Amino acid sequence: MIVVHAGTEPPARWDASLFLAGPTPRSAEVASWRPAALAEIGERWTGPGTLVVFVPEPAGGVWPDYTDQRTWELRWGDRCDVVLFWIPRGPGLPALTTNDEFGRWKDSGRVVLGTPPGAESVRYQRGYAADAGIPTSDTLAGTVESALSALGSGVDRSGGERFVPLGIRRTPSFDGWYRALVAAGNELRDARQVWSHRYDGRIVFWALHVAVWVAAEDRVKDNELVLSRPDIASVLAYLPADDPWDTEVLLVREFRSPARTGDGFVLELPGGSAPSTAAPVEVAAQELVEETGLRISPARLVPHVPRQQAATMSAHRQAVFSVRLTAAEMDRVRGRGPVAAGTEITHPVVRRVRELFADGQADWSTLGAVAGVLLGRSPS
Repeated sequence: MIVVHAGTEPPARWDASLFLAGPTPRSAEVASWRPAALAEIGERWTGPGTLVVFVPEPAGGVWPDYTDQRTWELRWGDRCDVVLFWIPRGPGLPALTTNDEFGRWKDSGRVVLGTPPGAESVRYQRGYAADAGIPTSDTLAGTVESALSALGSGVDRSGGERFVPLGIRRTPSFDGWYRALVAAGNELRDARQVWSHRYDGRIVFWALHVAVWVAAEDRVKDNELVLSRPDIASVLAYLPADDPWDTEVLLVREFRSPARTGDGFVLELPGGSAPSTAAPVEVAAQELVEETGLRISPARLVPHVPRQQAATMSAHRQAVFSVRLTAAEMDRVRGRGPVAAGTEITHPVVRRVRELFADGQADWSTLGAVAGVLLGRSPS
């Protein structure tokens, strides 16, 4: 365990990082709770690698300039894997700054919260934590245990990679993006989590503000966000015609909240994502039956080059598979009613390619997939 005190810089490599947030005493009459927290962490940390613990108190009792202290706290609180809040609010520990810090990080998915019995004015924090699924405890030992449980064994990271919180670093979507960045000879210099969204306890969407050294241009680009979700797999099911523009394509019509179409519905390929253990071809076949009712053997699906859907912003990829249908199979879904699965309602739609390109119901990524698969070669 390496302790990094206020005003000092952390090591260039670590496996896990933890920030000790909470009220700080400013007089000798009030004892700090952080030495006890460090002792608990030292006893309980069993990871094979390096744990860095950020302590927003000076090692020698001499406080940095206020602006420097604030900058240091926000920088490392933003970039650590877990923020441990211990709020023993009471005389000598008003925790006013702690309120702001809790507000800043409470929705990050990186917070654990502890408040001892008798702590003053912590009902809001406890209630919010209960609503948001933030681990809570009424003992310092229990709070430390929650923090270390969230860290697990960590991941060996250096440079800007160590600023990517473990929750995001462990996602396949980040791993795919980061591997491509490194393979291109580029370097992640800095990262800050902007947002993450969880489903069933795992991160499914995330956004990072990044600074990347671009090898080909020998410069750092630091003004962009990287947004991602799990990679998706889609199926282009078609019935060929002599004229490729008359080829019929099976799509789904679905309401999408971000859509700027006349009715809020979009036309898109049947598709979606699934746990990373499932092969994309299996995901594609499953999504086809779930969204259209048409069951196709995965062996019939032809793979095409995976591509990003919006590479200027989103890092996830779409794997496209195509299948040539028979007239009987296309007739089976032609005019079929809506298909409901969980919270989704999809409406199977059969359109000629020329019709699909003529209206504004399909976005450019859908049109690109159709053109790339069908118009780039003879569909027959």
